Amino acid sequence: MSTGAIIAIVAGAVIVLLILLALASRMRGRRAQRRLEGRRHEAAEHHRTEAEQRDARARLAEREAQRQRAEADLHEQRAAMHEQGLADEELDSDGRSGSLGPPAAHEGSERAAGR
Repeated sequence: MSTGAIIAIVAGAVIVLLILLALASRMRGRRAQRRLEGRRHEAAEHHRTEAEQRDARARLAEREAQRQRAEADLHEQRAAMHEQGLADEELDSDGRSGSLGPPAAHEGSERAAGR
């Protein structure tokens, strides 16, 4: 074998090795890109799930707040009706409502009013 043939074989082997190294590097890059895309997708799904859960809790809290406001409005209307004397039928025969306080306090005020 001549020196030229040996140099050609070695040069060919070096070129093949360089091509293989370039392909391996590209494959690693693509694999890393696929992994990164997978992690991005997982993170996005996690955040979407968390957002949906928080939105559901917020909607529930809003409904509860509306219910509480409605109850407060009802109590305010009933108070106004009692102040105006429009809800006397709700009062017990003792002159008290079930939630207005002890009967002794109301009986004393009735005696003072001359009833």
